[in-house]
Amino acid sequence: MQPLPDGNPRDEIARLEAEIEERAAALERCRKVILLGKIAAAVGAIVLVLLFVGLVRMEPALLITAMAAVIGGIVAFGSTTTTAIQLFDANQAAEARRAELIGMLDLQVVADAPDRRTLH
Repeated sequence: MQPLPDGNPRDEIARLEAEIEERAAALERCRKVILLGKIAAAVGAIVLVLLFVGLVRMEPALLITAMAAVIGGIVAFGSTTTTAIQLFDANQAAEARRAELIGMLDLQVVADAPDRRTLH
């Protein structure tokens, strides 16, 4: 168990929850970039195959664009996957620390009183 910086677990829990939400949003952006990278690499590869088979007229600009799409897609996929893994691991650690801090709190269960009425 790590010591708290200011001694108040509720503040630390709130800070961790904000970090978890921020990382979750960043992880979602990573998933989108990974998908775009896969699409770019696939489209570039399809165009290259079409060029080499002869179904599409060979033009240098199209060839270079297709090769750039394949390479760029692979790079975007690889680097963003690494970032997503790091974000996921950091989120897991923050969630574990948050659970640890919640466990430190002296929480009490509030039971419903038998004479308590619920208004709907």
